Amino acid sequence: MRVLLTTYGSRGDVEPIAGLAVELRAMGVEVRVCAPPDQDFMDLLDRAGLPLIPAFSSVREWVTKALENKAAVDLPTRAAEIVAAQFDAIAPAAQGCDLILAAGLFPSTAAAQSVAEQLGIRYVYATYCPHWLPSTHHRPHAYPGHPVPAEVTDNRVLWDRDIQTMDAVFGGGVNAHRTWIGLPPVNNVRDHVFTDRPWLASDPVLSPWQQTDLRDVVQNGAWILPDERPLPTELLAFLDAGTPPVYVGFGSMPMSAAREAGRVAIEAIRAQGRRVLLLQGWADLALTDDRDDCFVTGEVNQQVLFGRVAAVVHHGGAGTTTAAARAGAPQLVVPQIGDQPYWARRVSELGIGAGHDGPAPTFDSFSAALKTALVPKTCARATAMAGTIRTDGAAVTAKLLLDMISR
Repeated sequence: MRVLLTTYGSRGDVEPIAGLAVELRAMGVEVRVCAPPDQDFMDLLDRAGLPLIPAFSSVREWVTKALENKAAVDLPTRAAEIVAAQFDAIAPAAQGCDLILAAGLFPSTAAAQSVAEQLGIRYVYATYCPHWLPSTHHRPHAYPGHPVPAEVTDNRVLWDRDIQTMDAVFGGGVNAHRTWIGLPPVNNVRDHVFTDRPWLASDPVLSPWQQTDLRDVVQNGAWILPDERPLPTELLAFLDAGTPPVYVGFGSMPMSAAREAGRVAIEAIRAQGRRVLLLQGWADLALTDDRDDCFVTGEVNQQVLFGRVAAVVHHGGAGTTTAAARAGAPQLVVPQIGDQPYWARRVSELGIGAGHDGPAPTFDSFSAALKTALVPKTCARATAMAGTIRTDGAAVTAKLLLDMISR
């Protein structure tokens, strides 16, 4: 059996794919992984013993260019470019495969679906957050130029409207490319790519799927890649030198808002008498001085580190939220884009931390949220919840894929 796993997005999109690939390989499946050729992701896959089939572009370079040229290139044009470029990357990798599983940015999954259809092989759409899937229990995502009308409160009506929105944003590029490769155009690109039965790779306690007649969803747990790396010697020395620090990191988010949020975080954390551990990340977070109560680090083993910090301040990616929850660390989520407001809300609803209202905290707003995250009640709730987070999601999913291929 041979399976292609493909994604385009941040580390939070790539690492779960690696976790699933490792489980499939252990079951005797030949696995191919197509992902962005960023050095961080190549290193991650190399540690897992997984060769990388490169996507059309480094995601860090692509996002940086998109942010610089966002006024010059509209979203439908940019989406069309990704569909065509990703098809060219995925199609050769899929040769000889029995199935394609796709996650990440919608244009990339649309390209993967077209490859599977052209080759006549099985296709599975997967996402890491319920926020993206049609449901009567939540509103759809708003795209630039296509706001979700506040006056409409019926989610069923809004999700019907979302079909037209996604056709307007993505349909032109998807259908133009389908026509070019000899496939018929589709009237509803969202549901064609999502399929009637998408898979949800998120923890059922941390982000449960609520049943709805709008979509039959398979929730199989978060895909976690085990990490056995020791922490760097210098970082261990900092951890051992005083009280547990507050971790601040915005992962693979190369955004100026994240840099400013990091500066505010250092100031507010220090004001509460806490030490700071700063993850440099793609936002290039940096220390504001050389005092010994702060330490900056590159990418490290979060699974080990989060068990040694007082709290985790982050952007609200699915992977970081899950890692902090597994470690029992209180969280403060400062959401930037996409599904991150959803994760901020869930952290708050569960009582395992605080969600900041918006991407740009002030000293006062951050300080108030940090106090909420660090009160004993929140810490106790985070500790108690740690044991409820499932770790078998990747194994469950691998078995489902094997059964699907066998049938």
